[in-house]
Amino acid sequence: MARVHGKRFKKLTEAFDREKLFDPAEAVAIVKRNANAKFNETIEAHVRLGVDPKKSDQNVRGTVNLPHGTGRTVRVIAFAKGDNAKAAEAAGADFVGEQDLIDKVKGGFADFDVAVATPDMMGAVGSQLGRILAQKMPNPKAGTVSPNISQAVRDIKAGKVEYRLDKTGIVHTIVGKAAFEDAQLAENVATLLDAIVRAKPPAAKGTYLKSITLTSTMGPGVRVDPNKIKAHV
Repeated sequence: MARVHGKRFKKLTEAFDREKLFDPAEAVAIVKRNANAKFNETIEAHVRLGVDPKKSDQNVRGTVNLPHGTGRTVRVIAFAKGDNAKAAEAAGADFVGEQDLIDKVKGGFADFDVAVATPDMMGAVGSQLGRILAQKMPNPKAGTVSPNISQAVRDIKAGKVEYRLDKTGIVHTIVGKAAFEDAQLAENVATLLDAIVRAKPPAAKGTYLKSITLTSTMGPGVRVDPNKIKAHV
């Protein structure tokens, strides 16, 4: 069933050429202008890559520290014990524990955005919470399993985001908030794209950056010229 948009959305789409490929700075300006809802909209990037998501040697996944953060308050839980638990708590983790925290999550606790863990906790976390945590399961590739758990917590709180290819070959992630300055959003976008370009699998052939779209929570997508992005990264 086709999505039906309201008058506000249609008016926004009529204010710019939706088929045009914009320079990154122009695209950011348009997205910010369109983010006129009554709340601070999240700005997202959607990047279609020229890889086959069904092939393991063409998987694209990693993390990147956005220079200006995400603008979101990220709730972090940490599976750790002893001195590592104290370090995670000092770094700003919202909830810290070992078996007690595992039992809390098993009991239905889900008031968190990211879960991190030390390597020695992953046996218990994986066996007891694998199905429950699903996409939130701590993973070394995402930087959420680390012996330096305090640094992992600080990075996430400061604006570290994970990017990963979905089943359709697209990476979806946030790059900031509408209240950010244009230059801040542009730099976050450039940093994200730089990381994705660097993560290009050796097995990927042909055009890697197929399309890039920036959008806000309630606004229409604005297409970015991949060639212009490459010049920036």
